[in-house]
Amino acid sequence: MPKIEISIEIDAPIEICFDLSRSIDLHRISTSKTNEKAISGVTSGLINLNETVTWEATHFGFRQHLTSKITAYNRPHSFVDEQSKGIFKSIFHLHEFQEINGKVVMKDTFEFSSPYGILGKLFNFLVLTSYLKNFLMERNQVIKSYAETEKWKTVLAEKNYL
Repeated sequence: MPKIEISIEIDAPIEICFDLSRSIDLHRISTSKTNEKAISGVTSGLINLNETVTWEATHFGFRQHLTSKITAYNRPHSFVDEQSKGIFKSIFHLHEFQEINGKVVMKDTFEFSSPYGILGKLFNFLVLTSYLKNFLMERNQVIKSYAETEKWKTVLAEKNYL
């Protein structure tokens, strides 16, 4: 099972980083290249424990649907989303947040298993792991750009953070 681990340092409050990471609206903004849209479950705002969202997106020229569920939640330090329905055999995505020297280190651990046996493993090795790593890194750059500026206010209600 491929495993991607990435981290980014963000100069913003941990609560803002955490909530931007679970914002359906910011996810849609950060994945505009693949035309992702939430089509069922939680389709806007913040997703919480035991809630699901189904995304429709175009990857590799194919329209796909993926439903994920928040299976663990410890605000503002971590949460897990896991695929409950979709093209992958499985997806496990751990989001972790830690304050270090006045900044937030946001870490993603993303594990996935592809279908199609040996062909799926070959595709993972040649294309998919790198594609998904870049996808996550681009998303995290958007989170960082919103968290470190006033843009976070366009997707999060201010009253919870002051």
